[in-house]
Amino acid sequence: MANPTVEGAAAHAPTASEYIKHHLGHLSNQHQNGPVDFSVVHYDTLFWSIAMGVLGCLIMWMAARRATSGVPGRFQAAVEMLVEMVEDQSKSIVHGDRSFIAPAALTVFVWVALMNSLDFLPVDMFSYLFSLAGVENIFPYHRVVPTADLNGTIGISLGVLILMLYYGIKVKGLGGWLHELFAAPFGIWMAPFNLLLNIIEYAAKMVSLGMRLFGNMFAGELLFLLIALLGSTATIFGFVGQVIAGSIWAIFHILIVFLQAFIFMMLTLVYLGQAHEGH
Repeated sequence: MANPTVEGAAAHAPTASEYIKHHLGHLSNQHQNGPVDFSVVHYDTLFWSIAMGVLGCLIMWMAARRATSGVPGRFQAAVEMLVEMVEDQSKSIVHGDRSFIAPAALTVFVWVALMNSLDFLPVDMFSYLFSLAGVENIFPYHRVVPTADLNGTIGISLGVLILMLYYGIKVKGLGGWLHELFAAPFGIWMAPFNLLLNIIEYAAKMVSLGMRLFGNMFAGELLFLLIALLGSTATIFGFVGQVIAGSIWAIFHILIVFLQAFIFMMLTLVYLGQAHEGH
C-alpha cells in the first residue's frame, strides 16, 4: 500500500523551476508585473540596503574612533589601505574639489561591497528561520541581496546621476551647463540634436551603471540557486557535487563581489570627473 504521507510530500515538493521562481520573488506591497516593475516597493531590498548602509557607517566610525598614530592594527591598516586607494583614484580622475567626492566614492565602495557580500549567505537560510519562527505566511518571499534587484541598483545609479548634474551645474554654472547641454558637441546651430544626444548620454550612464551591477549579481545569485538544487537529488553524487561546486563558486564569487564594488566606485568617479570637464 502506498504511503499517503510520502505521496503528499511528493505532491507538494516544488519543482526546480518553482524553487528558483520562489527564491527570486520579493517581499513587496503588490504583485509584480514582469521581471522589472518600478511601481512595486520591495521591502526586503529596502531593509537590507539600509541595514548594510548603517553597518558600513558603523565600520568606518569604529575605524576612525580606534585610529592611532602608532603602529596600526590589522583592522586599522586595512581601512587605511582602502582609504588611500580611493583617495589615489579620486585624485587621478577628478580634477577639482574632492572634499565630498572622495568620501562619497569610499561610501559607495563599502556599501556596495557589503550588499554584494550578502550573497554568501545560504540560499534557504531565511526560509528555514521563518518556518522555525512560524512566520513563513507573513514572509512568503524574501531576497537578501539588494544588488541582485534592478530596483536597488537603478536607485543607487540615480543618486550618482543627481551628483553628476549637481557638479555639472556647480562647476560650470547654470548658464554654462545649459549652454553645454545645447551646444556640445556639434555647436549651437544643432541645439535640438545636441540636447537629445546629451540626454541620452546621461540616461545611458545611469542605466548602464545600474544594469552592470545588477546583471553580475543576479547571475551569481542564480548560479547559487542552481548549485543548491544539486542537493535535492538525494544522491551521493548530488551532495558531493553541491559541496564541491558551491565551494568553488563561493571562492570565485569573493572576487566578483569586491570587483563589482570597485568597478561601481570607479565609474562613479569617472562620471563625476567628467562633470568637472567640458566637451
